[in-house]
Amino acid sequence: MDSRETWERLKTRRWAYSFSIVTTLALGILIGTVVSYGVKGKEGQKSSDATPLTVPAPQQLSSAFSQIAKQLGPSVVNINTESTIKNPHRRRGGQSPDDDDNGGSGMDDFFNRFFGGPGGQGGQNNPFGGGGDGAIRERSLGSGVIVDPKGYIVTNRHVVEKADRIRVRLQDDPPGVQHDAKVIGEDQETDLAVIKIDMDRAVPVAKLGNSDSMEVGDWVLAIGSPFGQVGTVTAGIVSAKGRDIVPGRQFQTFIQTDAAINPGNSGGPLVNMNGEVIGINTAILSETNAYAGVGFSLPSNTVAQVYNQLIGPEHRVARGSIGIMFDSVENPAIARVYGNGSGVTISSVVAGSPADQAGLKVGDTITTVDGKKVTKGAELVADIASRKPGAKVQLGFVRNGKQQETSVTIADRAKLFAARLNEDDSGNDESTPKQSKFGITVRKLTPEMAERLDVAAGKGVIVQDVKPGSFAEDVNLNRGDVILEINKQSVNSEEDFARVESSLKSGQDVVFLVRPRGSSRQDGTIFLPGTLP
Repeated sequence: MDSRETWERLKTRRWAYSFSIVTTLALGILIGTVVSYGVKGKEGQKSSDATPLTVPAPQQLSSAFSQIAKQLGPSVVNINTESTIKNPHRRRGGQSPDDDDNGGSGMDDFFNRFFGGPGGQGGQNNPFGGGGDGAIRERSLGSGVIVDPKGYIVTNRHVVEKADRIRVRLQDDPPGVQHDAKVIGEDQETDLAVIKIDMDRAVPVAKLGNSDSMEVGDWVLAIGSPFGQVGTVTAGIVSAKGRDIVPGRQFQTFIQTDAAINPGNSGGPLVNMNGEVIGINTAILSETNAYAGVGFSLPSNTVAQVYNQLIGPEHRVARGSIGIMFDSVENPAIARVYGNGSGVTISSVVAGSPADQAGLKVGDTITTVDGKKVTKGAELVADIASRKPGAKVQLGFVRNGKQQETSVTIADRAKLFAARLNEDDSGNDESTPKQSKFGITVRKLTPEMAERLDVAAGKGVIVQDVKPGSFAEDVNLNRGDVILEINKQSVNSEEDFARVESSLKSGQDVVFLVRPRGSSRQDGTIFLPGTLP
């Protein structure tokens, strides 16, 4: 076969293929036409009784969203803070310069789940000047919402904590205009703070709603400054209510939402379709520290309770306590072993506390508070914490299978657990926190935290907070580090830590045995030594 014959055959095939396509398409049109005429052409079919279709007026959900955004937007502010960071490049222990101090595992510990963990808001940690000691100025961004025309703003504590300077930008401010703000009060337990700007005019205010009225599936908007983008509005629904995102962390049950929340949204409002603030956006659950569809907002009812105390004369939140501890994670095995059924079984009683004075003991199961049934520890804590110190409460409890009652006088939780909360236990009315010798707050590891941090169960305490300029900062202890020993003494609880710390005096050598944050057992432990000033 020569090339010309081959070409002719190819042209024939190509023509046939093209014809087949055209035929198929044409056939499809023809069939469609036949079907159409077949329906239309049926004799005796009446269509005069059909109702014409109508298009509704252009009143869409998007217009409702835009109205709320216009209404609430001016009351949502951008917060810019500056902090001094000492020795930012200081190496510690055996870590290499490339080690990441901001985490390690895909599921970071709970410090990183809050936007204000190491790395700041929106990743904007820009050095702009520094001293001879290598200190830099860290700039971070967050959000807040104005709740009083005099300039009072609600935000997250982690947005403004340790800040040397806080500046606020309103949405209607000209470019470059910012207002200096001062901290009115902070609450570590709920991660809330109140700040204030002084203005010569009234500022736009957001209206607070009742978070208890929200239902799963309700539409909500999140407004804030994600990644520094001021006035960003995102929409979603209430995905769940009453979420405990950190086991054992009290006073924090959250509204879960799928409205996009990112670093920089922290402290901004979650808004319902009535244009009311029903939450303060606080945390995200993400393996990347960016939006993954799961965000958390502190309910407005909690916000209101905390705010009203922070603006009071003492600028602090007073919570009641009776001086007991219990397993934060519900475990039916406890009820089976102690045979007490439903209730809160006491695992520890603080010596000299109201519970101790009232005769409560380890193994007792509290079942009622003033006749009201309690089944969960969170319910008991919420009830007792809401009562003023000095008030009396009648507790029903089960001991050895027998129902009993006792009267307990409520104490101030901050003073009762001073060593644990790092607050003043001197008994006076001063609200200034009393710092420990080391300048840190620690917390016992829950079984879940120990598993996640790859620490042996029941061993060590986690560093919850480090005071700037403290001894702990000097030896390079960081939030999220796990302290296993101090001067060869095991530290497995807040009480162990307080006992060892109190025994040390100025001028003594102190060596911490630490599992650095983000490391595993294979990475080992390090020593952090220093001399107590």
